[in-house]
Amino acid sequence: MGDVTGVGNRSGSAGVGRRLADICGADFARPAGAADEVAGQPARWVALPGSPRAVGDILRLAAEYDLSVVPRGAGTKLDWGAPPAQLDILLDTGRLAGVWHRSTGELTAEVGAGTPVRAVQAVLERSGQRLAIDVPSEGATVGGVVAADESGPLRHRHGSSCAQVTEVSYVDAGGALNRIGGRSASPDARRELAALLCGSHGALGVLVSATLRVQAVPASRLWVTRSVWTPLEMHDLVGEILSGSIAPAAIEIDLPGGQQYASWRVAGAADGSWQGSGHPAGTGRPRPSGPRGPGTLAVLIEGGPSDVAERVGRLGRLLGGDARTSAAPPAWWRQYPFGPADIALRIEVPIGDLHAAVYALRDAAGTPLPVRGSAGLGVVHAALPATTPPDRVAGILTAVRAVLLARAGRCVVVAAPPPVRRSVDLWGDRSDLSLLRRVKEQFDPDHRLAPGRFPGGL
Repeated sequence: MGDVTGVGNRSGSAGVGRRLADICGADFARPAGAADEVAGQPARWVALPGSPRAVGDILRLAAEYDLSVVPRGAGTKLDWGAPPAQLDILLDTGRLAGVWHRSTGELTAEVGAGTPVRAVQAVLERSGQRLAIDVPSEGATVGGVVAADESGPLRHRHGSSCAQVTEVSYVDAGGALNRIGGRSASPDARRELAALLCGSHGALGVLVSATLRVQAVPASRLWVTRSVWTPLEMHDLVGEILSGSIAPAAIEIDLPGGQQYASWRVAGAADGSWQGSGHPAGTGRPRPSGPRGPGTLAVLIEGGPSDVAERVGRLGRLLGGDARTSAAPPAWWRQYPFGPADIALRIEVPIGDLHAAVYALRDAAGTPLPVRGSAGLGVVHAALPATTPPDRVAGILTAVRAVLLARAGRCVVVAAPPPVRRSVDLWGDRSDLSLLRRVKEQFDPDHRLAPGRFPGGL
């Protein structure tokens, strides 16, 4: 490793690097490199503590020298949200890894924050178990998933990834190790758990471990897919699924944008199935014949083999059209509709208004945009091209948020190129901003932990 002893900190001290090496070990503390940044903000040092105690020592050192600290897991979502106002120490949790304790009776497992989710799943799979966590980010760690409140398709049946957390151990801004949650925790303590770490981007505490719910791997899993022509048709189909007794594990939608959408529309017009900008033949459903619609609705059914087969049969009859069954998910399943350079949006709206939100996004952008996510929950992501000018992005956000505000919905910018990130309001209206500010002041009064990364820019 390089020499870290001569690097000064914000207050002019030259021994911070040496102190970090003493805490973590000489091979686990170094000056930051070109890749060590968070949403474009470069770090000054990187530290890899090997224990919760070492994490506390780092935070006490940061307090001593008035340094800022941002935790990092696998780095899969470091470009999400706002950049930190200051980044002195990038605290890498990679050594805080492992499945530390499993409780068979309570069906839980305590997992180190730096453990990749896929590694936990591999360990549990040996005994026929799993986490109900299927996040899209490849290589994501447990700590990173909790910090970003990231979830995948299984959130429809089992709740968000954070809903799988029953207990956490974290180090607060003062360097003290805390443990909250558990079977005996009060409702207030469980609410504190949710407010403290889930979605906080490391701005309230450094997670060192999480105790997660474990469940048996389903004996059978089948996907039923059906093409859809319009967001309205999607709305109708999802409503019928939810009102029936199908009990799906996930309901996902994939709506294309740009040229892909245009080519589908031309094909539909040639066949006579597509009429104007509405839905085919003036109904919510296309005819069974003709080309496939531009979008795809996919439903996952899990359970025992005979039960799954029966529910899949009923679902196929309910969906009609070109519904088909597969033992494998569609290629886009558990993937975001945006790439690393795109402007990524997250829309949350009551299920019955999701189609209105998609239409509002199309109207504001002047073209269909890729949209993908949990149609059964009203939580989807969308992508704007990276080349969209900042003022154009701001106009689209204003129009979409106006529609969503009347429907108790929200649109946030998940990730964007630096010029866009600096120019637009990433969060939109935050009626809970005063509450968020009080929480930040309570847990991090000196704004030392990931300053500016907390929702609302706190």
